[in-house]
Amino acid sequence: MTLGLLIIRVLAGLTMAAHGSQKLFGWFGGPGRRGTAGMMEKAGYREPAVMASLAGLAEFGGGLGLALGFLTPLAAIALVVVMLNAAFTVHLKNGFWNTAGGYEYPAVMAAIAVGIAAAGPGDASVDNALGFMSALSGDAWAPIVIVVALVAATLTLTVGRRHEQLSGHPVR
Repeated sequence: MTLGLLIIRVLAGLTMAAHGSQKLFGWFGGPGRRGTAGMMEKAGYREPAVMASLAGLAEFGGGLGLALGFLTPLAAIALVVVMLNAAFTVHLKNGFWNTAGGYEYPAVMAAIAVGIAAAGPGDASVDNALGFMSALSGDAWAPIVIVVALVAATLTLTVGRRHEQLSGHPVR
């Protein structure tokens, strides 16, 4: 099972880190912070430049953390929060399938992150090398990751966004 976890962790983690590098640095044809801030503004976030940086850092840092198996539950939380925000602000209206711009990809990436948090990063991980694995793995981490990510995503999707833009009517 360690080899399987390593393969999943590295591929999913590096994919998310690459997405984060698009947002932060404009690598791999990405929009960089300025372009990402524009997307965040269009999605109704109150502080689009801050949210662009936070989303990029969550994807980049969370992705590297997942790939390395370093502080795995924290990496999973970061990734699930950003995937929930993406799903609800961009993809949900398009249905499930990724081919139509749906939430398939964020759902799969969030599930991978939660699953790895529950299973633990495996023997070939920084958490294991540092002796953290027994404390930072196990089934109990799945609900912790889900609850913390849901709370953080709910805050960013509600308090962190302009509601008048979301409903089409000014808030009174």
